[in-house]
Amino acid sequence: MKILHLYKDYYPVIGGIENYVKVLAEAQVRRGHKVTVLVTSLTRQTKIERHNGVLVIKAGRLAHIASTPLSLSLPFILARLKPDIAHLQFPYPFGEFAALLGSKAPRLVFTYHSDVVRQAALLRLYRPLMQRILQRADAIIATSPPYVESSEVLRAYREKVHVVPLGVHTAAFAHENPARVATLQGEWSPDGEPLILFVGRFRYYKGLDVLLRAVPHLRRGRILLVGDGPERRKLDALCTQLGLEERVYFLGSTMEEELIALRHATRRSGGLFVLPATHRSEAFGTVLLEAMAAGLPLVTTELGTGTSWVNQEGVTGRVVPANNPTALAEAINQMLADPALLQTMQRAARTRAQRFDLTQMVEGVEGVYDHVMGGSGFVKGSPVR
Repeated sequence: MKILHLYKDYYPVIGGIENYVKVLAEAQVRRGHKVTVLVTSLTRQTKIERHNGVLVIKAGRLAHIASTPLSLSLPFILARLKPDIAHLQFPYPFGEFAALLGSKAPRLVFTYHSDVVRQAALLRLYRPLMQRILQRADAIIATSPPYVESSEVLRAYREKVHVVPLGVHTAAFAHENPARVATLQGEWSPDGEPLILFVGRFRYYKGLDVLLRAVPHLRRGRILLVGDGPERRKLDALCTQLGLEERVYFLGSTMEEELIALRHATRRSGGLFVLPATHRSEAFGTVLLEAMAAGLPLVTTELGTGTSWVNQEGVTGRVVPANNPTALAEAINQMLADPALLQTMQRAARTRAQRFDLTQMVEGVEGVYDHVMGGSGFVKGSPVR
């Protein structure tokens, strides 16, 4: 099968959707498909590359408006490609416009990653295009049942929605390097203090300001923040304002192998993973899968999205109200005070992670392709469980 993935960026640009496209495209190549990824370049020059068997076309970028890169050449390149299936990542308005304008793919599939949450004014302009492209889609992939139920947009197209959860290579995240884990544990928890780990981009919807405001209410715990992003300066200032320099550490971005070891060091310290998101832009939380695969209990917030479906309240961790530092601190305090509970949640997290192995995601997406191509992989409108 000839598959075309269309989005705005690709590796080495790092992000949740970018990583989804990368791991899916490479897995599809390993399964014998011919896979092309069409994205925009970071420069005005169009580039053609090949990564792990995936043909990557990066169309020259003209401008960047409201987090949407524009490329005059992208629609023309798209019009010359003739895949069996075009797989778009939603939302990316310019890519959707290009697909309506000139895609030669007989079948069109969307992965619906998130509602448009913050850009209300732009949404009014974008809505007619959004409705046209979703009507044109042969199938829409949602990443969790709660998002289908809580999204006004997805509910309107329920008959063509299939749920295929995101996935990770769980075995890789479960693998532990004992020597490196011991070194990191000695570095960050030399006094036996439990570690509280966050991993991700520092964006407005991650709720890191809420986490910092919760820290003064924590009886124990040292906070490790891995990543970077547009909120970093504000978070530094808030950390100083609250006098948290001895409890909160910004580790910056790090290599995946080191990050895996850090997750295991956090678990061995008797700690946990926290994702205190505040907006529906946090639609799923792949970082939760990675943490669970390493045996880390979770603390997340109730957003009506996939985060509190991935993290099962009272089983793999705790789910608390969003934007509530006091509730966040209370949940963390209760978990850190009960080692037996933490160990039970560690085991449950590892078990739950297997539900989201990468192989199941790849097979689920292929089942959607099979359905829209006229095969028997799916019954119309029935979600993947």
